[in-house]
Amino acid sequence: MKAKANTKAIEVNFDGLVGPTHHYAGLALGNLASEANALRVSNPKAAALQGLNKMRLLMHLGIPQAVLPPQARPNLAFLRNLGFVGKDGEVLAKAYQTAPDIFRAAYSASSMWVANAATVTPSADAQDGRLHLTPANLVTYLHRALEAEQNYKLLKSIFSNERYFQIHAPLFAHADFADEGAANHNRICGEYGDNGLHVFVYGRSHASEKSGVSYRNPARQTREASRSIARLHQLRTEQVLFLKQNPAVIEQGVFHNDVISVANQNVFVYHELAFEKTEQLVEFLEKRGSKPLYLIPVSVAELSLKDAVKSYLFNSQLVTLPNGNMALIAPIESQENPAAHRVLVRILESENPISALHFVDCRQSMLNGGGPACLRLRVVLTQEELAACQAVFLNEDLYQSLVTWVERHYRDRLAPEDLLDPALLEESRVALEALNRILQNKKNMPY
Repeated sequence: MKAKANTKAIEVNFDGLVGPTHHYAGLALGNLASEANALRVSNPKAAALQGLNKMRLLMHLGIPQAVLPPQARPNLAFLRNLGFVGKDGEVLAKAYQTAPDIFRAAYSASSMWVANAATVTPSADAQDGRLHLTPANLVTYLHRALEAEQNYKLLKSIFSNERYFQIHAPLFAHADFADEGAANHNRICGEYGDNGLHVFVYGRSHASEKSGVSYRNPARQTREASRSIARLHQLRTEQVLFLKQNPAVIEQGVFHNDVISVANQNVFVYHELAFEKTEQLVEFLEKRGSKPLYLIPVSVAELSLKDAVKSYLFNSQLVTLPNGNMALIAPIESQENPAAHRVLVRILESENPISALHFVDCRQSMLNGGGPACLRLRVVLTQEELAACQAVFLNEDLYQSLVTWVERHYRDRLAPEDLLDPALLEESRVALEALNRILQNKKNMPY
């Protein structure tokens, strides 16, 4: 790769705040945690505080950490569009009585997992020299598809300066162009401001679907979607690899690529069964990638697919520290799983840039199938782009304000039947109005 001269850039983690209607509806077929924990009692307050604590850790490590608000739920406009009429409470009651899955989708707090919010191409890689973002259409599941329009509006408001940013509309909402965002995308580079390589991972193609290939668990990302994003983002052909995920791992609960691999700069950690043709990845990166390049495979003998999914080891955040070394921000479940913990220790003790390991508790999210990496969207920004974006960065004062906000407005127990409580609707509205006041005019810099 040819580095872009004199370009300094940093990676910013944008985390989604967990919303006050966080619950376990079991809406995502193929997400084993979501299915296993369907209809159990959730704790929205704990979920939000766990997410904030993870953000605070990143901030203290010197990683720029931005905050994104949750989307308003329940989505009453969606329910009214489907023919449920009346006052707000009546709309909810009618949906609950006649279409409970639609009702639960309208209450879903899944926008917290902003790794699915968009795919990002830094300005160093796009031919027009601007940062490109395409919000994911998330059409595979109803409760996620509801997020696309609001994500588009939110990203347009944050990255509004068209001199630096190009925000595309979500891809055409059809199964052939099913797009799940950055959860199926990896960027390999030297420094963040260098020209990079892009690995788009997909689960199916239009051709394979038409040929009658089918699986119990849906392959959420299509090759056609990934190719479309590469075109929109003005990536050169030689920069891009379209790599098929191993269908066998999708069947065993790997619904996104970030459940089976993680990359950052010149480091790529992946399970040996992650891809249909791993040799394509190795050849592509060794031929075009930065030197040195650290490819770290994890064998099935070290870590079974079952333990990989259970521990969410690969859904760790792999970040670059201010000193140039890297750190893994891993879910506490991967510390408690003996096989996963041995793999993490082996990686930490091997010859590679990863020098630190931090375990975080995000159990409330994990019970719904979302680990540390699911909760954040990575955006590489130059100093000029950083100054031009309208981001709200976490600092200690904001952290304390958000903790107080959660403690005041969130329930510590939410059972499935509680979603019908009219008070929850009002509580959610009041909470988001209070959050808007906290975040209003809070544009700041991370340092």
